[in-house]
Amino acid sequence: MSEEEPQEQEEDELQYFVRIGQTDLDGTKSVERSLSEMNGIGRRTARIIAQKADVDRTATFGALEESAIDQVVEIVENYAEEVPDWLNNRQKDFYTGETSHEIGNDLQLTRQHDINRMKMIDSYKGVRHKRGQKVRGQRTKSTGRTEGTIGVNVEEIREEQAEEAAAEDDE
Repeated sequence: MSEEEPQEQEEDELQYFVRIGQTDLDGTKSVERSLSEMNGIGRRTARIIAQKADVDRTATFGALEESAIDQVVEIVENYAEEVPDWLNNRQKDFYTGETSHEIGNDLQLTRQHDINRMKMIDSYKGVRHKRGQKVRGQRTKSTGRTEGTIGVNVEEIREEQAEEAAAEDDE
């Protein structure tokens, strides 16, 4: 019975959700796995963040002490200053010329602004985005077709034949 009590205390102290920015992270997973679920943070970035915060990357994120969680949150928010420029995901921004690391909803908004700018200036990629075609040079002759079915749909033909046979039997 004494062995079960520490487990119950650990479960009571576990934070099921850890909030970073506008994103809720799963506190029941490891630090590395939980951080990598956030937009803009991959496995390598999550590992670097855990290392800079002096936290075991395999430890359960919600079971960490409040000070350790705050340290991780601070490093995530100031990630661009902590690492070299080549590790950031937004180098030499078009408007500001600065290097930053976008995470969460900011990453989605920035990506959408970039696509809209490409559409507006009618760059090659912008035109492809406008038409809904593939942008990065993929093959389009045989894949990426969105205009309905091209081949023969055997199931529909069988259903029609079954309906016709049923109608003939009724007569």
